[in-house]
Amino acid sequence: LDGTAWSGDETIEYAAASVIEAREAGMASAFVTNNAMRTPQQVTDKLNSMDFQATPDMVMTSAMDIAAIMAEELEEGSKVFVIGGAGLRLALEERGFILVDSADEEPVAVVQGLDKKVDWALLSEGVYAINAGALHVATNLDATLPTERGFALGNGSLVAAVVHASGKEPLAGGKPFPGIYTRALKRAGGTRPLAVGDRLNTDHVG
Repeated sequence: LDGTAWSGDETIEYAAASVIEAREAGMASAFVTNNAMRTPQQVTDKLNSMDFQATPDMVMTSAMDIAAIMAEELEEGSKVFVIGGAGLRLALEERGFILVDSADEEPVAVVQGLDKKVDWALLSEGVYAINAGALHVATNLDATLPTERGFALGNGSLVAAVVHASGKEPLAGGKPFPGIYTRALKRAGGTRPLAVGDRLNTDHVG
């Protein structure tokens, strides 16, 4: 979505009209994003403010993807420490994980998604938990985030700071890994996907 459907809070010319025209021609829509900050409803609201005529069931975020991956790897009801926004927290809660606020609560995983309010204390708390044995999990590894002003820090850059401090590589989801695409495809009810994106190393590799 970032850089393809919109640029920060600015619309991208022809984007919405092209999606709606494809839909009218019989194609299903799936909005797939590595940005884990927003809930599906919040993504839908932003899309519709730009005339995409979207519904929440069309949305697949990296938060939803990593929560599904974790549900396959960890027991339901496991405690996790979250470095991320509302979209990530909701996705994890919907999968039955218990969110904790401190490394002292012995979470089994530290889950890291983009959060513009992240600070040194939050990142350090994640490192404490990882060094105590928690699995480090990342919604995606994008180094940058396109905005109307240019490229800002992406989740991958903040993940790199935690990795640098802990020395442990994370389990990652999102694009370009195949899971987010297959889950989006299943959600949309499609069989022959066509991906439209702005990045060779994520959208098109995926």
